[in-house]
Amino acid sequence: ENAAEMAVGLGADVTVLDRSPAVLDSLSKRFGGRVRTVYSTSAELEASVLDADLVIGAVLVKGAKAPRLVTREMLSRMRDGSVLVDVAVDQGGCFETTRATTHTHPTFVVDGIVHYCVANMPGGVPRTSTLALSNATLPFTLALAEQGTDTALRGNPHLLNGLNVCAGVITDRAVADTFDLDLVDPLAALDLR
Repeated sequence: ENAAEMAVGLGADVTVLDRSPAVLDSLSKRFGGRVRTVYSTSAELEASVLDADLVIGAVLVKGAKAPRLVTREMLSRMRDGSVLVDVAVDQGGCFETTRATTHTHPTFVVDGIVHYCVANMPGGVPRTSTLALSNATLPFTLALAEQGTDTALRGNPHLLNGLNVCAGVITDRAVADTFDLDLVDPLAALDLR
């Protein structure tokens, strides 16, 4: 959303692909006709990538590696000098050609396509990102401190959804699937303590 907002502000033609109709509807309402929203399919993704000068890959699958959505073969059909920014690099990246880079050496070129795949992108603006992270997490930290772990987790679905391991068992589906381990309901895991 932030990238779309900035691009719209710069006068760019913006297309956002997502698999959630609710997210697409929200973006349509937020930006009106200034952003084209598209339900993400393989064909729509490929067509959008091939038409783009800049692709920002911001795929997040909670607790799991990002799927590789943009293939090397697609790169060969993009315009030279196009740019790929892989925000999902910390989860393995969503471009087949992604390799993590640093703030010191942020880009590399594959088949004429510039890649920006800096791991820990917020580290480039440490004060701003620390303030943003602190503001976002403070309510949860306070709930844990004031209510205790058990009460806070049982009373706050966002905290409970963030629980990955409890009492020696896996409580997050993506983590369980990644490591081929059994999944235990988070509330049941709390009862094991």
